[in-house]
Amino acid sequence: MRQLMRLLRYILPFLPQLLPGAVLLAAVGLLEAFRWVLLRPVLDRVLNPSTGSENIQLFTIPGTDRVVYLQQFVPAHFHNAWTVVAFALVASSILKGIFDYVGTYLVNHAGFGMITDLRNDLYQSVLRRSAAFFQKHATGTLVSTIVNDIERVQFAMSSVMAEFLQQFFTFLFTSVAVIALGGKLAWVLVLFLPVIIYSSKKIGRQVRHTTRRGQDKLADIQNILHETITGNRIVKAFSMENWEIARFRGAAQRLFRANLRSVAAASISSPLMDIFGAIAIALLLLLGRDQVSHGVMTLGVFGAFIASVFSLYNPVRKFALFNNNFQQALGASSEIFRFMDTEDDVDEKPNARPLPRFAREVCFENVGFSYAADGDHTREILHGINLQVKAGEVLAVVGSSGAGKSTLVHLIPRFFDVTSGRLLIDGYDVRDLTLSSLRSQIGVVTQETILFNDTVRNNIAYGQPGVSQKTVEAAARAALAHDFISDLPHGYETIIGERGVRLSGGERQRLAIARAILKNAPILILDEATSALDSESEALVQSALQNLMSGRTVFVIAHRLSTVRRADRIIVLENGAIADEGSHEKLMQKLGTYRRLYDLQFVDLELPREVPEQIRT
Repeated sequence: MRQLMRLLRYILPFLPQLLPGAVLLAAVGLLEAFRWVLLRPVLDRVLNPSTGSENIQLFTIPGTDRVVYLQQFVPAHFHNAWTVVAFALVASSILKGIFDYVGTYLVNHAGFGMITDLRNDLYQSVLRRSAAFFQKHATGTLVSTIVNDIERVQFAMSSVMAEFLQQFFTFLFTSVAVIALGGKLAWVLVLFLPVIIYSSKKIGRQVRHTTRRGQDKLADIQNILHETITGNRIVKAFSMENWEIARFRGAAQRLFRANLRSVAAASISSPLMDIFGAIAIALLLLLGRDQVSHGVMTLGVFGAFIASVFSLYNPVRKFALFNNNFQQALGASSEIFRFMDTEDDVDEKPNARPLPRFAREVCFENVGFSYAADGDHTREILHGINLQVKAGEVLAVVGSSGAGKSTLVHLIPRFFDVTSGRLLIDGYDVRDLTLSSLRSQIGVVTQETILFNDTVRNNIAYGQPGVSQKTVEAAARAALAHDFISDLPHGYETIIGERGVRLSGGERQRLAIARAILKNAPILILDEATSALDSESEALVQSALQNLMSGRTVFVIAHRLSTVRRADRIIVLENGAIADEGSHEKLMQKLGTYRRLYDLQFVDLELPREVPEQIRT
């Protein structure tokens, strides 16, 4: 019920479309019931001309002696029974068609508008989550929720909603007609209501659960798709196509079985409604035969009554299907709202203040960081970090893999929050600042360059779409990227493919540097920006980085110690703590971690040519 109420809240802005649409679909239901009632005068008057054409009765209002005549709805100049009935039939059909078209359009407008808002809120909620959120949830699962779960809700709240309203009002007004025509005979149908309601509720609950399981299996398939498509070169390099195909087929088979369970739960509802309907009509035929033979009912009244009862079958059968669709939507919405309600590790305080232009220092005060590894167990990454970096200083962070280098610098833009201590920028705790003002003053260039399937220009000007072409080109020149961009088929308007796949590694890196130069942030983070490049590309990128680093406060992380020798200061991380710090020359004089890492890279480079026997075999 809570999920249903949350979904319905999204419909409130679209009530101006929903309410008129519902009224028009109510009119459709009324006219549908009216057409079935017309069967009485067809049988009693049109097919029996000797009865005359005056005072053609439709029904008596239940609980009163007031009779409703067909002439009340037809222009007075029609007198013949056939013309009166024919006009009523044609006019009601035309009006029903118009109301159906406009009403369905308006209800779908409200449904699609509501889903658009829900999809936007979900995407906004996911995109604003911290880096820890994306480490916990696979990409395929997130994509499946935003696409497939939303699609389930969309179908239920647009197309199904419109048809549900039409069938609901058809059922409502036809039920009134059945009662008006059949009198006490109509109350026999009430006996079947408890059985129908109970079975629909039980089936709906099963459908909701099986649908959720099916959506989870679909998310597994999308995870495999994302991994194998984005990592297709690794798959090919290791000749793992057959293994990945088998893995995909296994996931597809699990989805197949989950879908079958969902279909098995949903399909039983329609046959059940058929059985209940057949039993009810057979019972009514038995009782109605006596009513007609004793003159309590005319053949026309009983014919219209039994035809109206038959027409109730379609809405009742569809209600079971509608219930299944709505239950599927509720099952899908559980995952949507779970992501929207997830408490984020990085929140902006309500009274957060903007960070003034950076001018003095970045300060770590006894900073520690850990994250939940499994359940309640936490893994400590950093502890006891005390560090002061002056404005304009270039600080290099080195250490073995897993020492916490990237985590340390990612605390600055609040990709993660410290779990102990404080991180201050110009004396302001970063947790007291607005995220936009903080991150606007920090530029990041990483080893894994993130580019978008867009033009070169738009990738460089990311976040600044209104910047001039001249400024974009100036940033590209400073990043030593202008020459290769000019050689591209369409220059700055060339589409570079997903993640910049049409460019080399060095070219992608220089575009990322140009993007950082254009941002012109006073604080710069270089996270192993050259470790994946060949020597020639690295030389170009290093030159571009020098242009980027000029006049900025820079945090440099690199596995290659040659890239950090020109830093003003070097800190060495070991086991999540600062083990040593100083200049390159000073650290080389010590027999510590820095010297060991340096010797591993640059001493006796000829040794690796002798490949150990166990590796060759």
